[in-house]
Amino acid sequence: GTASAQGEIATLQKRAAELEANAARIAKEREQLRQEQSQLAATLEQERQRLKAGEAEKARLAREHEQLQQQQSQLTASLEQERQRLKAEEADKARLEQERLAKEEEIKRLTRTQEELSKSLQDEIAKGNITIQQVRDRLTINMVDRVLFDSGQAQVKPAGIKVLKQVADVLKTVTDKQIRIEGHTDNVPISSKLQDRFKTNWELSTARATTVVRYLIDQGGVDRQYLSAVGYADTHPIASNDSEEGRSSNRRIEIVLYPKDLKQIAGQVETSTAALK
Repeated sequence: GTASAQGEIATLQKRAAELEANAARIAKEREQLRQEQSQLAATLEQERQRLKAGEAEKARLAREHEQLQQQQSQLTASLEQERQRLKAEEADKARLEQERLAKEEEIKRLTRTQEELSKSLQDEIAKGNITIQQVRDRLTINMVDRVLFDSGQAQVKPAGIKVLKQVADVLKTVTDKQIRIEGHTDNVPISSKLQDRFKTNWELSTARATTVVRYLIDQGGVDRQYLSAVGYADTHPIASNDSEEGRSSNRRIEIVLYPKDLKQIAGQVETSTAALK
């Protein structure tokens, strides 16, 4: 009986040892599983964080891409604006060059006109009765009144008609200028015997300018569309009215050739030749 009991005890002890070993093994496996689960959870978290970071990176890259597209669009627009600006500058440069060449040619033509007038009027110029002055694109023919008119008169005298014909022969070839005929007087009032015809120097200067315009149109063959007449009385003196010599210089007719584009800003009140029709 004792041997049998001891055998059972030994068997139980062995079984208990096996169970303990199993329990230890299971505990160890359980711990391993827990560690593996923890590692897997950490790995999953890392992957989640990586995916999250990837989404953030993707969003950042998308934003950068959008910004780059906007910058590219802005740069393209800026380049187009610059291209248009350069194109406009080139067009302006070409236009200005054309205008410069045209102006130079205009001045050359006016110089030829001056030379022709100087040649035609050389006798009166030599006498000091006529001066011709060119300042770039403006030409002024200054005639003292005695060349064209008797004192206090607005009718051109025969000798004056000869001079006007010489002037008209040149002016009728001019088609790129406006031609303003200006009447000027000294400051001596109109004498009482002439006041029934010319109340003041305004009327006399205007009548003389108009007479010259009429001759240039009717007898000289100058196109009326280029002509205008204005009287200034004594308001534009070129010398002092304190001496007879100065007053003689101030009594004059000026024929002014100026660019067509200045017609609207000529300033003075002009009598258009349309009124002479």
